[in-house]
Amino acid sequence: MRILSNLPKGTKRLYAICLHLAIGASIWGYNIGILSSILVHPGWRETLQDPTPAQKGLITGIYYLGTFLSYIFLSHPLADYLGRRYAAMIGTCTLSLGAILMAAARGDGAVGMMALGRWVCGLGVGVVSTTVPLYQSEISPAKERGKFVTMNHVGFIAGLASGLWVGYLMTFWTSNAGKFWGWRLSILIQCIPAVTFTTGLLFLPETPRWLLEKGDMEQASKVLHRLRQDTIPAESITHELHAIAADIESRHKAGTTFLSLSLSLSFMAQMCGATAMKYYLPTLLKALGLNYRLALMAGAVEMTVKIGMTIVEMWAIDRFGRRTCLTGGSLIMGVAMLVNGFLPMLYAGNKSKVADVICIVFIFIYAMGYSLGLGPAAWVYSSEIFPTSVRARGLNFAASGGSIGSILVSQIWPVGNAKFGSGIYLFFMVVNFTCVPIIWLLYPETKGRALEDMDSLFGKGEDRNATVPLGGVIDGAGQDADVPSARSSNEEDEPLLS
Repeated sequence: MRILSNLPKGTKRLYAICLHLAIGASIWGYNIGILSSILVHPGWRETLQDPTPAQKGLITGIYYLGTFLSYIFLSHPLADYLGRRYAAMIGTCTLSLGAILMAAARGDGAVGMMALGRWVCGLGVGVVSTTVPLYQSEISPAKERGKFVTMNHVGFIAGLASGLWVGYLMTFWTSNAGKFWGWRLSILIQCIPAVTFTTGLLFLPETPRWLLEKGDMEQASKVLHRLRQDTIPAESITHELHAIAADIESRHKAGTTFLSLSLSLSFMAQMCGATAMKYYLPTLLKALGLNYRLALMAGAVEMTVKIGMTIVEMWAIDRFGRRTCLTGGSLIMGVAMLVNGFLPMLYAGNKSKVADVICIVFIFIYAMGYSLGLGPAAWVYSSEIFPTSVRARGLNFAASGGSIGSILVSQIWPVGNAKFGSGIYLFFMVVNFTCVPIIWLLYPETKGRALEDMDSLFGKGEDRNATVPLGGVIDGAGQDADVPSARSSNEEDEPLLS
């Protein structure tokens, strides 16, 4: 507590805002985590009349069709026109509606109702999953942006772990009522943090960049001064504000470099096998000899460990840089996939308990690699490389690449696992090892750069290994920018910042 009390006021506000935004990410994570436990719940299987692998693939994959459509057509218009806060509110309400539809599935149309609910959840998640890191990126100082945006992934993993723990606890409710209500209540629990998150958003400010985009210089200045209070000199805050205004006024177009790099990175972040590990982890652990309840518990422990690794990433990403974290994580995941591919082939039918234990350990190692690399770092990278005027659209376009990857993996994994067994791991091993040279050779380092500096990095071919020390913003940057106010400064977003 003494450490927190010694923090500057502006830094305390940043932590408070970013931690609250992490609740939004946790709802998204819980929505995914709870499905992985529901897929093996006896009551759910009975309600859906023992769904086939293809039907499970549909229920899993249609969610990503929803996120894809949301990223392309829904999320960025909401974030640009209504603001980051109200977009997140709408996304959370949509996600909650989808959860209610899923919990209501029953009878002959249970598969269809479940799929519809998943699709609606995908629409909501497409908004929440981009507005949260976008907001965090736009309010964070350059030298600490990686840490604050990584809080998004901490919340996401905490939600995943919570979903698996709830699923595990529901296994002890074995009565007929538990069979019927267990998996339904598991789904509906996410509505509780959804209400908390939505209520809290009413007390948050809009980001200075969005306010300037709408012409409200006065309110943007007020918000930025509160976020930077006691951290840098007042003149540096003014310089930062004018640099943002100048960046917006220039109306840079996002070129193919921004779009192709961010879309490809999001695609790789899902094609590495992460989607399968999130949804089918209890099923995979059962294949390694664990019973239903123990598989859920092991999955919950694995996700809980990932929370700790993601907190480590909050420190590492600003110290070692984005590329080092991305490539190092991909190498770790590739090795883990290699072990899980070959050992079950050598010791088929769970003949060797030692081999099974080693495979389980390397599933945990895979999770560690993802939490130190592509998991949080892909979101950090994509949230920071676009010019301000198109950042919401750019981030959503990038995230659509992740949806495409998730759709493919959610279809490939269950069918491939049924036909090739552990051989499916080797396919994803190749994907992970292929990511390493692609990232190292093609992706410039963004560590320590101001958001307004990204255009020069990607547009003028600077040294892609370079970082820039920042004590604020270059003196005089954008001081001649004149952005008239088109809004009243009397926003209802002051309580948290007062």
